[in-house]
Amino acid sequence: MNDLRELYQETILDHYRQPRNAGSMVDANRMAEGFNPLCGDKVKLYLKVEDGVISDARFEGSGCAIATASASLMTESIIGKRQEEALQLLENLHAMVTGGSTMGSMGKLEVLAGVHEFPQRVKCATLAWHTLKAALENTVEPVTTE
Repeated sequence: MNDLRELYQETILDHYRQPRNAGSMVDANRMAEGFNPLCGDKVKLYLKVEDGVISDARFEGSGCAIATASASLMTESIIGKRQEEALQLLENLHAMVTGGSTMGSMGKLEVLAGVHEFPQRVKCATLAWHTLKAALENTVEPVTTE
């Protein structure tokens, strides 16, 4: 179990230090911003959605290792998914990080499972995901975790 925990920590640190899909997107047709006032995490999410499929996703922002890694892992996980599938991933991730069970395997996202042991970090792990929901629903107001 310790080896698995160390692997998860290394993966989170890797995504924090070298986030995937970081940066803006000029041709995005969906965008949303999110803010976690508790610890100052900020994220701006850019999506390109074509015929209900997320063909590209990028993010900008600043935050703790969990928030940044979660945004990086999220963008990797949602590219190529239908909007409904991405929203289901949000539901499954939220259940996982709050200590509930998930429907099926979460793949790479399982590295965030340990967050449930630190309830104060759940908002860090879910900020990008709630921002994803706002982008898919074309919500204009910034998302906040409060």
